[in-house]
Amino acid sequence: MKKSVVLGMGVCVVLFFSACKSSESAYKKAYEKAKQQELAEPQVETPVEVTPVVVVKEAARTTSVAAGVRQEKVTVVSGVDGLKAYSVVAGSFGVKANALGLKEWLDGQGYSAMVAFNAEKAMYRVVVNSFDDRDSAAHARDAFKSKYSNRSDFQAAWLLYRVY
Repeated sequence: MKKSVVLGMGVCVVLFFSACKSSESAYKKAYEKAKQQELAEPQVETPVEVTPVVVVKEAARTTSVAAGVRQEKVTVVSGVDGLKAYSVVAGSFGVKANALGLKEWLDGQGYSAMVAFNAEKAMYRVVVNSFDDRDSAAHARDAFKSKYSNRSDFQAAWLLYRVY
């Protein structure tokens, strides 16, 4: 009795593995047939169109408030309220704790940073410097970016025009 059970199990195992081989080879045959058809088709290269690049020189900077400057109504929530007309913003956060963390780090780097709140957008702006004129603020922003060229987050520093 044991021999017939073992023999029956052996036959089942052999049938099982032989069934898998036949379906496996069917997939392999289909793949090989598709590959042969692909190789038999003529390879046609599509011509690449070369488009000339036109270089446009940047127009001279205008001193208008709208040119490269965001206008926002902000109030200082941390730091000495020394916001003037134009400010260099190093970071913007929706969470006050994150803005305060950057302010503390910038204070440790020798800046007198401030955190200003824009109630309309519910955003905290971390201000590095503040100036009366746009040109001084733009120069300070560029100097800030070059000083921290290894920090990609500071490369997005921008100018804020304070609206009252």
